[in-house]
Amino acid sequence: MSKILEVKDLHFHYGEIHALKGISLDVEDGEIVTLIGANGAGKTTTLRSLSGLLGRITSGEVRFMGQRIDQMKGHSIAAMGLAQCLEGRHVFGNLTVRENLDMGAYLRKDKDGLKADYEYVFDLFPRLLERESQRASTLSGGEQQMLAVGRALMQKPKILMMDEPSLGLAPLVIQEIFSTIKRINADGMPVLLIEQNSNAALKVANRGYVIENGEIVLKDTAANLLINEDVKKAYLGG
Repeated sequence: MSKILEVKDLHFHYGEIHALKGISLDVEDGEIVTLIGANGAGKTTTLRSLSGLLGRITSGEVRFMGQRIDQMKGHSIAAMGLAQCLEGRHVFGNLTVRENLDMGAYLRKDKDGLKADYEYVFDLFPRLLERESQRASTLSGGEQQMLAVGRALMQKPKILMMDEPSLGLAPLVIQEIFSTIKRINADGMPVLLIEQNSNAALKVANRGYVIENGEIVLKDTAANLLINEDVKKAYLGG
């Protein structure tokens, strides 16, 4: 398998605060990789720094499909095919479901491909088709999460980065979201997932990294992390 995303010795500062301290990780074609850790450990900062949303990193290297992107602006990185579902969903509440999906596809010119991708998103999330003309603000939290994922997929990404997709959702909806993540991946989409629900994340992932205070302190297969005693005590409630 080839590496889709490769991060080497990434450092990032918020002013005087050294938020990321030498993060190194990679995602290979076809994988789900999860980054787990406590609140404030640096998970969201890692994703936002990779997608260019925080401006320039302090030092280190980020390669996407072999090309360095750490000096590029966020919109250019997105145009290359790195899509991010932000924590808290951030759908456009005053726009309809269809208009939100249109926003995901705004850089695209391939009309035939667009039609197929709308059908794919509506097949993944039939409820979005039922609510196609509803304003996003009227959707439930779970439906808004589905819309956020669908909007990212309309970008036709080469990798999908997801930030806390289960946040604030009911257990049954969480199950549905994680089943969808597995299906998207089975259909060929590599996924980099950060998630407070470490148990659920490790059950769908191939590999995982544990982050503490802006540093990677452990990496292993997801199966091994699930039975690691330190991980169980710290993150899995066992």
